[in-house]
Amino acid sequence: MAGGLVYWGILGLLVTLICGTLSFVMPHRSGERFGRTVHHYIFKYFVVYLRATRLVTADLGGLERLGKISTPIIVAPNHTSLWDAVFIIARLPQAICVMKKSILRNPFLGGGSRLSGYIPNGTTTRMIRDAADALQRGGQLLLFPEGTRTHPSERWINPLKGGCALIAIRAGAPIYPVFIRSNSRFLQKGWPLWKPPVFPIHLSIVAGEPIVRRDGESASDLTRRLQEIYEQELARLHPLRRQTSA
Repeated sequence: MAGGLVYWGILGLLVTLICGTLSFVMPHRSGERFGRTVHHYIFKYFVVYLRATRLVTADLGGLERLGKISTPIIVAPNHTSLWDAVFIIARLPQAICVMKKSILRNPFLGGGSRLSGYIPNGTTTRMIRDAADALQRGGQLLLFPEGTRTHPSERWINPLKGGCALIAIRAGAPIYPVFIRSNSRFLQKGWPLWKPPVFPIHLSIVAGEPIVRRDGESASDLTRRLQEIYEQELARLHPLRRQTSA
């Protein structure tokens, strides 16, 4: 675990220094592609490290097909932990992330995120417009429809925000729900970064079938349909099904 924190500390600062500088000199589109590729490989090899050290055993096979889709899609996982995005971006070569605005000022993540053209979730109207525009230019938008990590008191998932459906309708893009399961609540909402879990952590990340807006379906109706899909799938019997929080 200490090695993983050192990995993040050193590479995070280097990426912020290098990519933060490049964001001022590289052409916009080239900079975005370069920044997203950098994040992809940093996360990919971090997952390799986690597996090699037996800190984590992860079944990510269900994400392989998403990385091969060339048309614009929305990748929408439930948000169990602070590091969920790491495992998904490790399988998506050109992921466009919607993230907290404060992360763009983070010394370990800010420079690379700005260069990559990641989208802050500040003003809802602007976020929806920027995300839809990014999708229409081509790409894979990574968006957590809960808007934040699943609250410890929730059985399966938080009530979904409407942004995912609004972006899908505006961009005309399908939503691929992604179902994350784990035997640990490591880095859930309220978990201190310094507090170690019981290792190894077991993860299963599976992509569902694409969800497309039905004729005449409103954003609120699409959001309710997505909520039902997540709850039905996450409630299904599974070795890593979410356990009730003590």
